[in-house]
Amino acid sequence: MNKIIETIEKEISSWPYVTAGPHRFGGIEFRLNKKEMGHIHSGGLADIPFPMNIRDELVNSGRVKPHHVLPQSGWVSYWFHNSEKEDILAVIELFKLRYEQLKPKAQIRAI
Repeated sequence: MNKIIETIEKEISSWPYVTAGPHRFGGIEFRLNKKEMGHIHSGGLADIPFPMNIRDELVNSGRVKPHHVLPQSGWVSYWFHNSEKEDILAVIELFKLRYEQLKPKAQIRAI
């Protein structure tokens, strides 16, 4: 599992203005100019916040599940229990979607 998480962390951390650090409930938290993009727990779980309309689209498509603790919120959960390339790509794609939503605001603040 560590190798999967390292692969995901390396990719997401390479994006402009993204930092990675410890998450308060364990795992790794990714931030874009101090705004949390989401986090990964060491057991193979990615939690990512989205606006409700996008959260609903993702859940209805079957790509993700409602958040495991806050199912009525905009947060989603994606479990990745094995080292299949598809899981790694899916997690990165979800974080990229969130990154693209936050990026314009982050770039304005960074100037």
